Amino acid sequence: MTTRKYSLLDKGITHIDYGIRTVFGNPPVTNRPHPAENIEDANLNAKEQQLSARLMRINHAGEVSAQGLYQGQALTAKLPQVREKMQQAALEENDHLLWCEQRCKELDSRTSILSPFWYTGSFTIGALAGLAGDKWSLGFIVETEHQVIKHLDKHLQQISPLDKKTHAILQQMKEDEAHHATTALQAGGEKLPLAVKILMKATSKIMTQTAKYI
Repeated sequence: MTTRKYSLLDKGITHIDYGIRTVFGNPPVTNRPHPAENIEDANLNAKEQQLSARLMRINHAGEVSAQGLYQGQALTAKLPQVREKMQQAALEENDHLLWCEQRCKELDSRTSILSPFWYTGSFTIGALAGLAGDKWSLGFIVETEHQVIKHLDKHLQQISPLDKKTHAILQQMKEDEAHHATTALQAGGEKLPLAVKILMKATSKIMTQTAKYI
C-alpha cells in the first residue's frame, strides 16, 4: 500500500481547515468523559458567575492559542515523531477547548471575539519555534505549559468554592498540561533563555487581560 505524500499546498490547506474548525467550528476531540459531567451546577450569585465566566473566557482563548501553537510547530517540525507528539497534544487540548466553550455557555457568557487573532498569532509563533529546531520547539512547549499551569492555579484560587463544575474542568486541564510539559521535556525539549521566557510572560499577560473582557 502506497503512503500518500502531501505537498506544501496540501499541508497549508489542511492547517487552514484546522484553524477554521478551531475558531468557528467543531475541531476533533478524544471523546473522553467530561470532567464535570456528574456535577450539578451551583446557585452562584451574579458576581461569582461573572468571575467564573470571565476566567473561562480567558482559558478558552488560551486553548485557541495552544491550538495555533501546536499546529504551527507541527508544520515546521523536522522529525516525524516530534510532529506526531505535537498533533497528539493538540488533539487533547481540543478537549479543553470544548469544555471551556461549553462552560462559558452554561455561565450565560461567550468566548473571546478575538479568537481568530489568538490562533493566527500563535500559529506564527509556533511555526517560527519549529524552524528554530525541534529541541527549541519542544522547549517552547515545556515553558508554555508551565506558565499555563500557574494561570490555572491562580484561577482555581479565585473561583468560588461553590463552582465545583469549573473547578473540575480546570483541575483536569492542569493535569493534562503537566503531562504535555513532561512529554515534551522527555522528548528532548531544551530550556529556553530567560529573555524568551520574559517575552512569553508579557505576551500571555496581554492576551489574558484582553480576553477577560473582549
